[in-house]
Amino acid sequence: MKPQNDLLSATGTTVFTVMSALAVQHGAINLGQGFPDYDGPEDVVRAAAEALLDNRNQYPPLTGLPELRQAVAAANRRFYGLEIDPNAEVVVTSGATEALTACLMAVLNPGDEVVLLEPLYDTYLPVVKLLGAVPKLVRLSPPKWELPRAELAAAFGPKTKAILLNSPMNPASKVFTAAELAFIAELCQRHDTYAICDEVYEHLTFDGWKHIPLMTLPGMRERCLRIGSAGKTFNLTGWKVGYITCDRSLAPNVAKAHQNLTFTTAPNLQRAVAVGLAKDDRYFTELAADLQAKRDRLSAGLAALGFGVLTSQGSYFVTADFTPLGFAGDDVAFCRHITETAKVTAIPVSAFYAGADAPHHFVRFAFCKRMEVLDEALARLTAWKASRDTGSLAAAS
Repeated sequence: MKPQNDLLSATGTTVFTVMSALAVQHGAINLGQGFPDYDGPEDVVRAAAEALLDNRNQYPPLTGLPELRQAVAAANRRFYGLEIDPNAEVVVTSGATEALTACLMAVLNPGDEVVLLEPLYDTYLPVVKLLGAVPKLVRLSPPKWELPRAELAAAFGPKTKAILLNSPMNPASKVFTAAELAFIAELCQRHDTYAICDEVYEHLTFDGWKHIPLMTLPGMRERCLRIGSAGKTFNLTGWKVGYITCDRSLAPNVAKAHQNLTFTTAPNLQRAVAVGLAKDDRYFTELAADLQAKRDRLSAGLAALGFGVLTSQGSYFVTADFTPLGFAGDDVAFCRHITETAKVTAIPVSAFYAGADAPHHFVRFAFCKRMEVLDEALARLTAWKASRDTGSLAAAS
């Protein structure tokens, strides 16, 4: 038979699937994949259940139900002061991953260049390549993940069509500063490029850090395609409801891409997400505070074990350097080792880089779990480390 798509055929199973399967095999606590082990707000879930029973289960409008588009526009105004036309500047998608693909499809032609920041979410690179565009990678380095301004400026050129920006950033857990965003905005305007803004963790920021949409900066309103996620905002990752906010000049192409990907999204879930977006400020404040407490618990426990724990300003994740523990292998080997022996699973950070020269001594832990699960994971890691230390002492004697 003739060969299938070269890029997809050459793409291996994702590290998330591999590590999750390994976690099941060894009965490990899975702190690898970023999904909560608790459900979302009861009133939002009930709204979805009740919406199934009122005879509105046929195709909703392509761009989303009016009540959800209105809720997205209202949230933009409420949180960021953005005035958005719900009828012309919002497109609802089946998850933020589809939203990313639709946004890229809307603006890219084969041969266009797209600036991507490493470490990066694993969907970005394959979609850019599948569309025939050319990725231009710029690397942020641990532990501070500072924006390398000279390298970023050098990545922009005559063929640059867009930059894909993730803030708060997975897996770096970085919230881009106002100064960094201003620098990116200036490059976008100087080179006349679009900005596709993956902002799924927009409400999950800690220690006083505030998310600033690039779209709010001067001159960026018409250039940005801003992506939000009900899954992250309401701890309902299985619902796969995303939403794109963009200028009315961009929305028609985004809608056409969405039409050719999934066409529409379950109407009962859309209506429930509209209920969620209208929740009072306390919900969003407590959402972040609850996650910050979990971050603190896991970070303190990892630090006590000897890990070099990096700052987490936002998202579901904390990155840790295992070098101080004296493990001889790389991050992939370390994640396999602790899954098999400590019964705790993490994700190797090198999986978020395209190049072979990626850092190989950092791992990512997800803290969007119940406190008792985090405590049990730390207890298992403590027992594992004690066993290793005892073995090292015995070998030395």
